[in-house]
Amino acid sequence: MSNFQFSTFNFQFPKILTLILLLLTSCEKLRIEEETEQQTGNLTVSIYQLEQTPFSALSTRATLTETCTRLNFAIYDMEGTRLNQVNQTVGENNFGTASFQLEEGTYKLVAIAHSSKGNPTMTNPAKIQFNKSTGYSDTFLYHTTLTITDEPKTLALTLNRIVALCRFVINDEIPEDVKTLQFKYTGGSGTFDAATGLASTNGTQTLEFSELEGDAPTQYDLYTFLHDVEGTLHLTVTALDESNNTIQERTFEVPVKQNQITTLSGDFFTDVTPTSRQTVTTTVSLNTAWSGQTALNY
Repeated sequence: MSNFQFSTFNFQFPKILTLILLLLTSCEKLRIEEETEQQTGNLTVSIYQLEQTPFSALSTRATLTETCTRLNFAIYDMEGTRLNQVNQTVGENNFGTASFQLEEGTYKLVAIAHSSKGNPTMTNPAKIQFNKSTGYSDTFLYHTTLTITDEPKTLALTLNRIVALCRFVINDEIPEDVKTLQFKYTGGSGTFDAATGLASTNGTQTLEFSELEGDAPTQYDLYTFLHDVEGTLHLTVTALDESNNTIQERTFEVPVKQNQITTLSGDFFTDVTPTSRQTVTTTVSLNTAWSGQTALNY
């Protein structure tokens, strides 16, 4: 009897061992598949640093979250067709890092850092556009051509500022009947070519400010992409009442330069004839390493 039971156990033992091995193998395969699903792509890009800080800081480096609130990453084929885009807002866990799964080949990578109210249109890398609805802000750019092979690739990106800034300062008090300040300017653009960082279209940029409370002086920042490293903004500033009637309007010719501030300040409402015109002429000497500002009086 006992021999029979012993023989039966010997007969079943290989089956039990096989079943255990199958279970272990299945568990191992499951873990491998889960790790594969967690992989985010064969190209990972991270913002390493910004070449310049915000315009107000006047130093040479800044952390990403101190400088901008939005990031946009885009991948294009060599004909300029957008294949993928990742948009990020400050506060997200992965802010500053994006991954893409790409086939072997050559691609264009564009990364933009800014603080506009919305994301730019990035369908065409030669015409990346901000507009009145998104607003204009300090903007940094990275652009490169890269080749993807069967090996994963990780890039640390340094972005460079590509805007010029006209800082318009009103030294006198804003009258109570002024409800809106409107700034219209040409000579630059809200659209740029990612390959150059320069403006790729002509047009009029418009900004309106309706929250005018506060003691004088008041400051308004006007950003633009220039067609070259230097240019001139043709600026019209209009003060409007609640019915959009013009209370005061003045025009200016403002010399500007990429990666530099031109501060234009003066009394806008005091002792000035309505609809007056003024041309600001100056010889501008600026440090291309971004170490200062140019101040003009109007």
